[in-house]
Amino acid sequence: MAQSVKRRSVLRQRWLPPLAYSLLVLLLPLAACTQSPVPTTVLATSTPTSTVSSATPTISATSTMAITPTVPLATPTQAVAGSPSATISMTSCAPGVDLLGFSDALNKTHFANTNVGGLSGLVYDAAHDHYYSLVDNERDTPARFYTLRLPLANGAVGPPAIVAVTTLRDPTGKPYTGRTFDGEAIAVLTNGDLLIASETEPSIRRFTPDGQERGQLPVPTRFLVKPNGEATGNLTFESLALTPDQQTLYTANEGPLTADGLTGMLQPRLRILQYTAQPDWTPTAEYFYLAEPAQGLAEIVALGPTELLILERGFVPNVGNTIRLFRVSLQGAVDVSDRASLTDPQLTPLPKTLLADLVNCPAGSAQSPESQLNPLLDNIESVTLGPRLADQRQTLVLQSDDNFAAEQVTRFYVLAFQP
Repeated sequence: MAQSVKRRSVLRQRWLPPLAYSLLVLLLPLAACTQSPVPTTVLATSTPTSTVSSATPTISATSTMAITPTVPLATPTQAVAGSPSATISMTSCAPGVDLLGFSDALNKTHFANTNVGGLSGLVYDAAHDHYYSLVDNERDTPARFYTLRLPLANGAVGPPAIVAVTTLRDPTGKPYTGRTFDGEAIAVLTNGDLLIASETEPSIRRFTPDGQERGQLPVPTRFLVKPNGEATGNLTFESLALTPDQQTLYTANEGPLTADGLTGMLQPRLRILQYTAQPDWTPTAEYFYLAEPAQGLAEIVALGPTELLILERGFVPNVGNTIRLFRVSLQGAVDVSDRASLTDPQLTPLPKTLLADLVNCPAGSAQSPESQLNPLLDNIESVTLGPRLADQRQTLVLQSDDNFAAEQVTRFYVLAFQP
């Protein structure tokens, strides 16, 4: 699929009528300008496939902001001339949530003869202190993920650096490409194997660390793309979240299934799909999640067995992105896997609380090549738990997917909050 089409698919898709879309284009900017939060409780090759290189990426232009919370300044302070950094004191995105910094260091760069871009999935491998960043697709080029390091010391954020690129191969050893694999989310198991979701069918495949496919997880029929199931193309699995004990895996369709649809307030009715490790990653439950109007579910992070963070994302042309993080509890949640539709008014969606709306984060020196209410924002598609800070706050590392488009940016962000 064309990257520029996918970029905008979260807001305007077949499940959002043109009239409703037009109204949102008019109303969302007004709502966003007030910066009032949403309700906190919702009602109701033949070449080697793994390349490790010590070469640094080719950097065309970098922009890195490190924010130091202890600096008692009320306005941004520019760094030394020639430095790509700026330091500001106003770090808060929301109560208890701070932006530690961001970096554009990988934007429009190259590594090992590949274009760095389309970064749609991200996971932190704490055992090796590095990250895996997944490319969604780039037409006929090999499907791949990058191994990268992101310096984070004493609350200061350094620029990310790629150290390896790995091609994803099917059971016969043939590389997947953007035509056959649309990687959107990635999770790492304790033995080093990777679970990777592709939006194409959709699928969840298991790969060895060097990119060889080992098998697939079963996907319930209703989650398959029409006509095989009820899902809409480009609106399937965008998320994967392993619980800390590695016993449960969560994913979700980005947009509503045909039978579930939208509410009268244009809120997508979505299903969070639960897998259990024993026996062998079996689907065991589905939960009703109600997204905000015209938003899609882009990523899930598991804080515990039943505590999740959910990233919702939207886009309005000439206005910009909406990026929000919600805390969601599955404690006592009702399994809706036996429900043919979520339109039953007796069904209650999962309780959710707004953790942060990123439009309220400090922009610092951020620049955007397209219209944004906050130039810091872009097409953020992925988030992962990073390392703990010395003060025991939890870091969240986010990345944006530039879709290999000139008007978008590959950007990394680091937030800190108390879990």
